[in-house]
Amino acid sequence: MANELNGKRIAFIATNGVEQRELSVPWQAALDAGARAELISSKPGEIQGVEHDEKGTRFKVDLTFDQASPDDYDGLVIPGGVANPDRLRTDDKAVRFVRDFFDSGKPVASICHGPWMLVEADIVEGRTLTSWPSLRTDLRNAGANWVDREVVVEQGLVTSRRPDDLEAFCAEMIEEFAEGIHDRSRAPESSMAGMAAGTR
Repeated sequence: MANELNGKRIAFIATNGVEQRELSVPWQAALDAGARAELISSKPGEIQGVEHDEKGTRFKVDLTFDQASPDDYDGLVIPGGVANPDRLRTDDKAVRFVRDFFDSGKPVASICHGPWMLVEADIVEGRTLTSWPSLRTDLRNAGANWVDREVVVEQGLVTSRRPDDLEAFCAEMIEEFAEGIHDRSRAPESSMAGMAAGTR
């Protein structure tokens, strides 16, 4: 994956309670592919990562949502951890950042509980995706076609279920970030068409 993302700038959005492997592993994958990674959060300073229910590493925030613009980035990563997206989805600026990023056609990658932010940004209707299993009903109620697979890719949206899926998640994330802008002006393919056309 070396140099696939040279010159690209990748936004990672997270706050206290982020599952640290779901932040640090894609972060390292982006760096290894030549990208510049930046952590964006609601407040400056540091955020507290977790390993399941235990406190883990702290991560330095590069910019706040007040300072960051989706226009400056080529890809977006939304890690999980139960508390992380649950807190972020109460921040209107964070939700707007995700919605504006998605509306621009740029690739978005979200894992585990991260798709809660996609629901809050009102961008999952008609789309096929996966998540941590407890989000299944929330996603279906928001109009998504939820499937139980390690990674799903549709129109530049990459989703995975859990930390065990990180290898597949990172590989597809890098591929989509390298590809760049997607045309989301058309409706997503049906789940059957998506399967035939390479929704994974």
